[in-house]
Amino acid sequence: MYLALNILGVAVFLALGWLFSKNRRAIRWKSVGLMVALNAVIAWFLTSFPVGRAAVRAAAEGFAWLVDVSYEGISFALQDWVGPTGVDPEPVNFVVSALLPILLIVPLFDILSYLGVLPFVIRWVGRGLSFVTRQPRFETFFAVEMMFLGNTEALAVSRAQLKHMSPQRTVTIAMMSMSCVTAALIGAYTQLVPAEFVLTAVPLNCINALLMASLLFPVEVPAEEDVIVGVGTVEADVDAEPDAEPAGKPEREPFFSFLGDSILGAGRIVLIVLANVIAFVALAALVNQLLGLLHSGLSLQAILGVVLFVPAMLLGLDPATATEVSQMMGLKLVTNEFVVMGQITGDVGGYDRHHQAVLTVFLTSFANLSTVGMIIGAFKGLVDREKNELISRNVGRMLLAGVLVSLLSAALVGVFVW
Repeated sequence: MYLALNILGVAVFLALGWLFSKNRRAIRWKSVGLMVALNAVIAWFLTSFPVGRAAVRAAAEGFAWLVDVSYEGISFALQDWVGPTGVDPEPVNFVVSALLPILLIVPLFDILSYLGVLPFVIRWVGRGLSFVTRQPRFETFFAVEMMFLGNTEALAVSRAQLKHMSPQRTVTIAMMSMSCVTAALIGAYTQLVPAEFVLTAVPLNCINALLMASLLFPVEVPAEEDVIVGVGTVEADVDAEPDAEPAGKPEREPFFSFLGDSILGAGRIVLIVLANVIAFVALAALVNQLLGLLHSGLSLQAILGVVLFVPAMLLGLDPATATEVSQMMGLKLVTNEFVVMGQITGDVGGYDRHHQAVLTVFLTSFANLSTVGMIIGAFKGLVDREKNELISRNVGRMLLAGVLVSLLSAALVGVFVW
């Protein structure tokens, strides 16, 4: 029964994308079908085949190893924070186990970018994804780019492309930006919730972001516009006249200067996440206290839990579990994924596998209200007023895209995990 309900959920979430589409007649159903089939195969392979599960387990162990290595640096500076042996924070400390390892992981990914390894992987995976899904080249490139760099970082390095795209295409990019997770934060997630489902969610979200954007805001891209202007291209170079003499390849920043900037950037991420977690948890508690004055038992989680109860049921959950999961889903949307992961980290190991899978996959994305503000703010500094106004008029679709991507990814994984 619950498997049938889960399969129905996949169909319902796709139908909601069609229902709220800006232009239903422009939807390219062949491409949508290809993306659904591709994600179903990925979910099946990563959760049901020994080779796929071994690959996910190896990746999870790799991130766990990176976190353990990071503890050496943490223990040197803050010895009492990482336990008596310097390798195990006991009791579990959110700052040490989830945030401070970012100070190693972010510079590591930046070094891979500096050496050209990461751009090479992004470029060729993006080309392959474009060929399979029949989606425009830059949109697929951007989906893969977000998976490694994060939403605002991917937008920043794609500023030249965004300047030369139509306003409609920038809306689809804004919608896709709601659904990513950056590889640099995966290590933090894997310390809080089951690593195998975190790592399974990453490629699914990448493709489902493309899928939902193509449903909610389909845009026809002529062949002459289906080009990649460049990533990280200097604006002056892009705007130069065709006959102008090329400016030449910019001088590369010295490695240790680059590394220093990367470490400072990682520090800023830690502070930003920490500040957001503290502020949002406190604000949610304040709202709950105020709602409690109106009616005993009334809370933000309870209200959103009612709204999201049916979608949670469609993930193949029994009513009691769906009630609990819907409240966690609602809390994630008004705060962020770290808040909910931090709340359930001590209990999630006791959930059944299906419960673990659908909840973890849903949580593994940046889709929440604060991300909407981050994306709008990022676009303000990257594109002109016309594009910004069109994006602002579609904020509702942006948030809906993020929610539907998370639900669809969770439902696809849930079909294969029981």
